[in-house]
Amino acid sequence: MHLQSDDFELFGVPRRFAQERSALDTRWKELQREAHPDRFAAQGTAAQRIAMQWSVRINEAYQRIKDPQRRAAYLCELGGAPIRAEDNTAMPAEFLMQQMEWREALDEAHSPEALDALQTQVHQARQEALARCEALIDVENDFASAAKQVRALMFIARFAHDIDQRQDQLGQ
Repeated sequence: MHLQSDDFELFGVPRRFAQERSALDTRWKELQREAHPDRFAAQGTAAQRIAMQWSVRINEAYQRIKDPQRRAAYLCELGGAPIRAEDNTAMPAEFLMQQMEWREALDEAHSPEALDALQTQVHQARQEALARCEALIDVENDFASAAKQVRALMFIARFAHDIDQRQDQLGQ
């Protein structure tokens, strides 16, 4: 293990969007066992401190590559196309129209059934955006376009959260 390794090298998996979650989970457990500070107790506090730093590094990498949206964003950054969501919110007109339609539907949704239908649409849009990220990253190596998809996924995630909040308000 090297501190300069990217998350994929650290986990010993290919640098691509498509990943097996179970393989990532298994590798995370293996890495955590290797770096656990208790294994270094006989070597003193300095060795334990280094092991703790490794443990933190392993956990951060795992959190980043196990989540498809975060993994796509990380791959875009590695590919030279940072997401820059804080200063780049440009979206295609079609996507913006979809967002407006969803907002209106959410405002008008006063029943659990209406919210469920909207949630299904949003889930489908998320799955389609993730599939597009996979194609853009793994097949086309088009990180700039993938970054746009990640920004769209961020909008979708926020909207899905808004639906969840509305469902909580209705007592679902």
